[in-house]
Amino acid sequence: MNADLERVIALQRLDTASHDAQRRLAEQPDRGKALEARIDDAKRQVAAAKERLAANQSARREIEKDVAVHQGRLSKFREQAMAVKTNQEYHAIQHEIAFAQTEIKTREDRILELMVQADELAANVKKAEAALAAEQKSVESDRKAMATEMSDFRQDLERMAHERVELVAAIAPGVLATFDLVAKRRNGVAVAEARDGVCTICHVRLRPQVFNTIRRNAEIVQCDSCQRILFYVPAPAAPAPNGSAIDSAAR
Repeated sequence: MNADLERVIALQRLDTASHDAQRRLAEQPDRGKALEARIDDAKRQVAAAKERLAANQSARREIEKDVAVHQGRLSKFREQAMAVKTNQEYHAIQHEIAFAQTEIKTREDRILELMVQADELAANVKKAEAALAAEQKSVESDRKAMATEMSDFRQDLERMAHERVELVAAIAPGVLATFDLVAKRRNGVAVAEARDGVCTICHVRLRPQVFNTIRRNAEIVQCDSCQRILFYVPAPAAPAPNGSAIDSAAR
């Protein structure tokens, strides 16, 4: 393979890897916010569960107050029943007693319902708190992993910057100028594989004689459409009769 072609392929891979590392570093704030959002969501679930339990308890207290009021009325009516002198008064008092008893029973039944619901709501609070604790542990683990990943990316960028300086110094100035110009115009991608007579990035079919030249990888050839520097990857060699692959590049 042409030495400069081999170097620009390596340079493209280096620049692509560097771009990816920079992109991942730039995404760090958003990823950090996403981790915080997970915690906030779990906290909201806990708060909502506690709010539902508190509402249940508040409703029960209010009904218990109503029961106390009706029990007070019931006691008063029973005392009055002892002092009535006519059947009409007696029936009226009995009606009030029956009404108070009905009201008390209705409310006590509702209190029992709320008590059953309270057990379920309390269990939901514990479940939400356990989920929050698990999410906090998971997020902390993800934070540590992200911090390690970011550190690795920074180290990779520093290493690739040194490698790029050495690689650029070895490329012929004219070839490097072509690479830089195309990379600037094509979103950082100045090199493309040619396969089956087509540029694999712009998908424009190459002239047969141009593709044949590219297949030799002996010189710098640009795509007529996108101007990227093209190279060819030979198909894998068929296995030898003894099962080992034939290294066509070494022949």
